[in-house]
Amino acid sequence: MKLKQYQCDTLSILRRFFEEARVAGPKNAYEVLTKEPDQAKRLGRYGGTYNSLAELPNVPYVCLRLPTGGGKTILGAYSVGIARDAWVEKDYPMVLWLVPSNIIRLQTVEALKNTRHAYRQVLDETFDGRVRVFDITDFAHIRPHDISDHLCIVVGTIQTLRVTNTEGRKVYAHNENMEAHFSPVPNTAPGLEKLNDGGVRFSFANLMHVHRPLMIVDEAHNAVTGLTREMQARVNPSAIIEFTATPRLNSNILHSVSAQQLKLEEMLKLPIMLVEHDSWQNAVNGAVAARASLEESAGNDADYIRPIVLFQAQPKNQEVTVEVLKKHLVEVEQIPERKIAIATGDQRDLDGIDLFDPKCPIEHVITVEALKEGWDCSFAYIFCSVSRIQSAVDVEQLLGRVLRMPYARRRKAPDLNKAYAFLSEPSFGEAARALADKLVRMGFEEDEARESIEFAQETFGKEGGPFGQHDQPKPAFRHSVTATPEVLSALEGSKGEGVTVREAEEGKVEIAITGPINVSLEQVIAEAILEHEREVFAGAVAKYRVEMEDQLSPAEQGESFIVPRLMSEIQGTLEFADIDVFMESHDWSLLDHSPKLSEREFAIRETARSFEIDLDGNHITYQFANEEDQLVLDVDVEGWTAEALVLWLDRQVRQPDVHQVELLRWLADLVGHLLGPRGMHIALLMRCKFILARKIREKIAAIRQQERGIVYQQHLFSPEAKVEVSFDDGFAFKDGMYWGQRCYRGRWKPRKHFLGSDRVPAFDGAEAGEEFQCAQAIDSLPHVKFWIRNVSRHPNSFCLPTATDKFYPDFVAELDDGRLLVVEYKGAHIADGSDTNEKRTIGQLWERQSGGKGLFIVVEKEVNGGDMRAQLIEKMGLS
Repeated sequence: MKLKQYQCDTLSILRRFFEEARVAGPKNAYEVLTKEPDQAKRLGRYGGTYNSLAELPNVPYVCLRLPTGGGKTILGAYSVGIARDAWVEKDYPMVLWLVPSNIIRLQTVEALKNTRHAYRQVLDETFDGRVRVFDITDFAHIRPHDISDHLCIVVGTIQTLRVTNTEGRKVYAHNENMEAHFSPVPNTAPGLEKLNDGGVRFSFANLMHVHRPLMIVDEAHNAVTGLTREMQARVNPSAIIEFTATPRLNSNILHSVSAQQLKLEEMLKLPIMLVEHDSWQNAVNGAVAARASLEESAGNDADYIRPIVLFQAQPKNQEVTVEVLKKHLVEVEQIPERKIAIATGDQRDLDGIDLFDPKCPIEHVITVEALKEGWDCSFAYIFCSVSRIQSAVDVEQLLGRVLRMPYARRRKAPDLNKAYAFLSEPSFGEAARALADKLVRMGFEEDEARESIEFAQETFGKEGGPFGQHDQPKPAFRHSVTATPEVLSALEGSKGEGVTVREAEEGKVEIAITGPINVSLEQVIAEAILEHEREVFAGAVAKYRVEMEDQLSPAEQGESFIVPRLMSEIQGTLEFADIDVFMESHDWSLLDHSPKLSEREFAIRETARSFEIDLDGNHITYQFANEEDQLVLDVDVEGWTAEALVLWLDRQVRQPDVHQVELLRWLADLVGHLLGPRGMHIALLMRCKFILARKIREKIAAIRQQERGIVYQQHLFSPEAKVEVSFDDGFAFKDGMYWGQRCYRGRWKPRKHFLGSDRVPAFDGAEAGEEFQCAQAIDSLPHVKFWIRNVSRHPNSFCLPTATDKFYPDFVAELDDGRLLVVEYKGAHIADGSDTNEKRTIGQLWERQSGGKGLFIVVEKEVNGGDMRAQLIEKMGLS
C-alpha cells in the first residue's frame, strides 16, 4: 500500500536512528537526531534527553508519537523490516508485539495471520512470505525451524509478562514441549532461569532471552516503563519501538506527528462541528437530521458513502439505556429497525457485517463502551452521546471512529470533510471544554484540540464558545423574492454555490448566500425572479458588495493571482523545472561509476574477541558470542558464496531507477573486488552483510545525487540551457488553497494578507521570531497590494527546484503595479551557507527570466545597516 508522507517521514527517522545507533550507540544517535533543527521543531515539548532502560542500557528504545487515526499498526509492520536491516541484522528476527488489551491482542493476531490484510502483506513482501504469527497463549506451538527460517511474531499484552498474571506464570514456567529449542543451549548460558537441578528451564521467557526479540509496543501504555528491571532482563529485547498517541515525556520520543499533518494528508475529518443540546432527545433528533443532510451530500460524491451515526447509550443501571435509545429512534424518529445496529458485549449486530457494502442498510449504530479495535468504518460521521461527556467512558475511542476520512481522500462537498458531535450538556461551553480534553487524550496538542472544534449553526450567536471565535464570521446576503416555479428551480440548481433557501412569509422564499456573490450567480437568480423584482434585487446585491468589502479578504472577494513557474526545454519540449523531471530524461548508468569500496569506505579488522568494521571513518563492533563464532570468520560454510551474497544484496538494495541486470553486474564487481584485491573472506562478508548493504545503498545514493547535480546544471545554468517562466503553468493563489492548514492565532492582525487576517498560515518559530517580523515588514509596505505566507511543501505552494529537492520561499506578494515579489527569510547563522546560496541563485534565475514581472530577495535581519523593511523597499525600487 502507498504510505502517506508523514508515515514515510516517520519510518525514515526510525531507520536513521538505528543506523546511527549502530555506529554511535542509542543515546548518541537519539540526541544527534533530535537536536537537528527540523526535528527539534517537530518534537517541541516532547524533545528531551535519552533515558536508557535500567537493565538494558545498550538496547535502543524509542517512541513514535502519532495521533489516533495515524496508522500506528501498519507502521509497526513496516518497522520490523527497518529494524532487521539497520539494527538486528538477522534474516529472520523474533518479534514480541505488545498491545493494550486481550481483545486487541486477538484482533491483532487475526489481522497479522490474514494474508489478505495490509499488515500481513507488508510483512510478506519484506520477508518473502516466510512469516509465522502466534498468539502468546500458543507459544508452545513454536518450533525451532519456525525461528530459523521465518520471521516469528508473538502477540501479547503487558499482563502476559507479569508473574502475578495466570498467563504470565505460564510464560515463565517450565514446559517440556519447548525442549527442542534448548538442546543446543548450554546450562552455563548467562541470564537464563534455571531449574532446581541447575538445568535450563524450558520456558517461553528463556526462549525470548535467547533470541532477543524486537519488541513492538502498539499503544500498550506502561508496557516499557511498566516492565520491572527483572522483567526487562528476562525478555532481553534487542530493540524496542513504541507507537502511541499519548507518550510519557520520559519515553525517548524520537518523532512526533501532529493531528494537523493527518488532516493535511486527508486522513481525518476535521473540524468537529459541535452542537450542544439541553436534553438527550434533542441531541438525538439533531444527529438524525444531520445524517439525513449528509446523505444528500454523499449522493453527489464520486465514491459511495453512507453516513452513519454512532450513538453512545448509558449503562443498564441508568436512564437512557440501549433499549430506551433504540425505542426512541424507532418510535419517535421513525427509523426502521433494519437500519439500526447494536454493538455491545451482549449484542453484536455488526459481527460479519460489511458496512462498506452499498447493500448494507445500517445507518445508526448504538454502543455503550468502546467498539472493537478493528471497527474502522470511515462512514461514521456523527457521534452522539446521551450522557454528559465528562462522565461518559471510552469517548476518545468512539470519537476516533468518526474522525477517519472515507477512502483517505478529501471529499468534494465541504460538509463531508467534517465530523459532527451532538452532545447534551446543561450549560453552554461545558461540552466544548470536555471535548477538547478528550482530543488531547487522543494525541492532539491543546491548541490543535481547540482549533479542531467549531460550533455548528445551532450554537452560533453565543460569543463563539469558550475558545473564542475561530474565524471572523463571513457576511451573509439575505433577500426575499416571490416563490415561482422558475425561481425554485433556479435556486435548487445553485445550492452547490453556497445558496440556501427557506420559506418566508406566504408566497415568498428567502435567499441566503454566505460570502461573495459572483456575477454569474447573480445573473442566474435575476433571470429567474419576476421582472418587477429584479431592480430591487440588483440594488440589494450592489449594496451588499459595498458592505462586505471591508469584511472579506481579497481571496474571498474572488481575487486570485498567478506566480509563474520556472520551465526548461528538454528534448525540444518545455517541461517543469524539476530535478525529478530532469532525471526522467537523463540516460545514466550505474556501470559508469566504480563499484570499488575503498579502505576508508569499508574495512574489517579482527581482534581477539570481536571484529570491527570501519564505515567512512566510523567504527561498528561485533562481539563474538563463543569460540565457534570466531572460527567461522575464515572457514568455508555451505551456501556462503559470492553468488549467494550478490543475490542477497540485490534484494536488499534494489533501486526503482536502476535496471536489475545492471545492478547485479555492478554488485558482482563490487563483491569481486572485496574478495579479490581487498582479500576479504566470504564468511566475513556474509557475517556483516547488513552493514555492507547499508554502505552500498549510501554509495548508490551518492552516485544518483552526483547525476542529479549534473542535469540540474545542464538544464538550468549551462550555456545550452533554454529556460523561461510560464504563467500558463504557474502557481495559482486563490481562496481555499490552504484548506485545513493550521493558522496563526496571535494578537497581530495583518492588514494585507491575501487570505485574510484570520487565515494566515502559522509561522515557523515563535510569534516574535524573525520570520514573523519579516511578515510584519511586508505587511507595512505601502506598495504591496497583498501578500501570503507560502507554506513549505504544500502542493499548492510556489516552489523552485534545487539539485536535491524543492525550495519553498517564505512569502509571495503582489505589488500595486502588478509585479510579484518572492521573499525568503534567512537568519544570520545560515544566511551565507551553501543551501542559502543555492536558493539565492535559483531565485535570481527565476527573476531574470520573468522579464521584469518578478522580484526575488533573500531578506536578512540586517544588511549593510538596513533592516528588513529597508531591504524590501530597495528591492522594489522605491528607495
